[in-house]
Amino acid sequence: MAGQEETFDSFEAFMAASSPGLLRFAYLITHNAEDAADAVQDALLGLLPKWERVISAGNPLAYVRRSIVNASHMRYRRFGRETPSQTLPETAGSDAYQAVEDVELAEKAFALMNKKQRVAVTLRFYEDLSFAEIGEVLGCSEATARSIVHRALGAVRERM
Repeated sequence: MAGQEETFDSFEAFMAASSPGLLRFAYLITHNAEDAADAVQDALLGLLPKWERVISAGNPLAYVRRSIVNASHMRYRRFGRETPSQTLPETAGSDAYQAVEDVELAEKAFALMNKKQRVAVTLRFYEDLSFAEIGEVLGCSEATARSIVHRALGAVRERM
């Protein structure tokens, strides 16, 4: 389960186990395959020199997710509103037709959310994180994370 902490013997093991999920997470945040790959690469490069400290402090996935979210916010501020790409990263073990329908529905829902809401909803329902973990990634309290997800879902229900 994504919300549980795993232990890793090395940075390389962490990178091999986490990269596919981090890439999908980054795509859901950025809506652009190239930006997602860049964000994951940058986050992992930033983690490498801090590996021992981050791994001893706890959950390295939370650290990398936070790095991806921060990079996404900085890119948004620098370059303005992102445009969705036409290609998606491959998803393992899913029926192609259902995946396309799911992606189209998710894109419609995400278009109704602001960036922070997209991040919170992705962390909650795609990464299966608790509200406390979402708050850690977003840099807010558990109650605020809960509120962000609740408001995002309410806006989607109201408009769709």
